Formats: sequence, C-alpha cells, structure tokens
Amino acid sequence: MTAAIDPFHTIAIGVLAHRLAAEGRSIIHMEFGQPSTSAPRAAIEAAHRVIDREPMGYWESEELKSRIAASYADNYGVTVDPGQIVLTCGASPALVLALNSAFAPGARVALARPGYVAYRNTLKALWMEPVELPCGPDERYQISAAAIAALDPAPDGVIIASPANPTGTIIPADELRAIAAVCTARGIRLISDEIYHGLSFGEPARSILEFDAHALVVNSFSKYFSMPGWRLGWLVAPPELVDAVRARMGNLFLTPPVMSQHAALAAYDCRHELDGHVATYRHNRDLLLERLPELGLSRIAPPDGAFYIYADIGHLTDNSLDFCTQLLADTGVATATGIDFDPVDGHRFMRFSVAASRAEIAEAIERMMPWFQARIG
Repeated sequence: MTAAIDPFHTIAIGVLAHRLAAEGRSIIHMEFGQPSTSAPRAAIEAAHRVIDREPMGYWESEELKSRIAASYADNYGVTVDPGQIVLTCGASPALVLALNSAFAPGARVALARPGYVAYRNTLKALWMEPVELPCGPDERYQISAAAIAALDPAPDGVIIASPANPTGTIIPADELRAIAAVCTARGIRLISDEIYHGLSFGEPARSILEFDAHALVVNSFSKYFSMPGWRLGWLVAPPELVDAVRARMGNLFLTPPVMSQHAALAAYDCRHELDGHVATYRHNRDLLLERLPELGLSRIAPPDGAFYIYADIGHLTDNSLDFCTQLLADTGVATATGIDFDPVDGHRFMRFSVAASRAEIAEAIERMMPWFQARIG
C-alpha cells in the first residue's frame, strides 16, 4: 500500500491560470511563491558559456559549496565546513534528504499549522507522522518553544521556517534560541527551512545554526536568487549525518544540474541586482497592506519577510478553493487557497504572492476591488 498524500491545490489554480492565458485572457500570477524576475544577468551569461564549452556530466561544484559555506560566516557568524554542504536539485529534494537521513519511518515530526504544504505531505510520503501545532494570531502564526515543550511524548523532530510560508512571519532570535534549547534538552532533531533568507523587511532572519550546530538547514537559489526553474538547492548537514545524506543524494538524485551550479556561483556576485528585487517585493507588500482593507481584508498575518500576505476571508466564504478559483475566472488574478497550508482552518484563508512586478500588483488591486466590494456589500 502506498502512502496517501493530499494534492497541492495551488498547482491546479496555476494550471487553470495558464490555460486561460493560452485562450487569450490577461492573467496576473499571484498564486505561486516564485519571483516574476529572471535569474541575474551574470548567471544567465555564465550558463551560456557553460553550454558552449562543457559536456555537463555528473558533477558537484566544490567552489560553489565553499561559497555557500562562506556565506554562513558572512551572514550569521557561523562556521560551516564546505563538506557539510550537499548540493541538491532544489529545496524539495533537500527536505527529502533531511527527513530520510535523520528519521526512520514512523517518526513523529512537529510543525506549525499553517505551514508549507510539502512539509506535511513529504512526511506522509516517507511514512512519518506530521504533528501539526495550530498557530494563530496569538503565536504570530509560528511554532514556539513552549508549544514544543508541552508535547507529550516528545516528537522525534521539529520543522521550523523563518520567514514562513504562507505567512511571511519571522521567528525572533530569542525564540529561536529557546526552541533550540528545548529541542536539545528533549533529544529532538531540528530541521530549519531557510529558503526565504535574504527576503526580510525589518530585522534580517537568523539561522538556526547560530543556536544549534546539529540542526539540518534547507535552502535554495529559488527565492532570493530568483532562480526557481534552475532547480538548485542545498542542505547543510551536521557532521554526524553527512555520510547518510550523501549516500541518499547519490542514489536518489545523482547530482544537481551542472549548468545551474555555474550560474549560481555567478549569482553570488549579483547582490545589487537581487536586492533591487527585494525592494520591489517591499513596495508591493506595502501597497497591498495599504489597499487590502478596502477589499474588506483586515485580518492579516504579519508579513515580516518572504513575499506573501496570508489573509483571513472567513467573513466572505467557507470554501477558499472555490473562492480563489472564481476570483481567477472573473478577474484574471490567480491566488493561492489556504487549504494547502492548513487542512483544518485554511478554508477561510487565502495567500497573495507579492513577487510580481509593481505594475502587475497595482493592476491586480484594481481588478479585485469591485469583485471583493460586491461580496462585502
């Protein structure tokens, strides 16, 4: 018998959006957590050079691993050996490697609800048990040390994300320290998804490695580096799990894309260009926060980072999937349903991505305004 996992409903909304676009409709994509910008120019140029000169066989870039390791010292004051860096085919395989290397089937792993849909479903696919902790406005939609301490029995692992998907909330440094202390005391292995690091609108996000050297860290070039389609990520593994992670990477995925590794190395020298994207996300976030109350949306998770706004629409619907599908059909604005992120309360939430262009976000607001106001009235 195979494991039963739920569909990723936002993908279906995206498929519908692309079908409508093929029919000639004007579509504004706010459904997926991906930049609307391309990879940095220097990264694209590097990829062109590689295509012309290399056969691109199985390969893992030692230079790129060293550059990633150095970034932990630069950004967080943490020493990471390049040998701890395992390059992967995006963050999703990195999550699979982390879970499969750290836990056995039947393991219980705690995570916040709402949270990224693939945490719950990847755990199920690996025959592990997701232990979802409800996190609402009082918890700023984030898991806490107190909630972990209260679990009886203690879970085998905990997944945290800061900034988080779908809310964009960031866990403060003191709370991260407390989470690490509780997990260490109770023998709980931590996995931290740090894929949205670099996308903060106030204080920068802190890495769990500042507080727990034995945590596993998932990251990728998809978000800050604007390279989602290049399918390149990495996992930072603690020394005691490096061999297990590498054995699984080699057998399950071989190596990540060669061209993407060359491009990613060049992308590290494009900070000015990439920070310009973050400025656009900040502008779009601020504009939506200003205008969403006019749409009747005032109960919103604090979007500290990433590029999301998670809004309560319970006063308008009890079926956010149908709501988002109808919004797309009527206005051409594609958004994400909350049921992907919260199977219990997500029927009354929706998520907006602010990673589109400034002009697209402004146009989306104008399209949505009469549609929402007709439902408020």
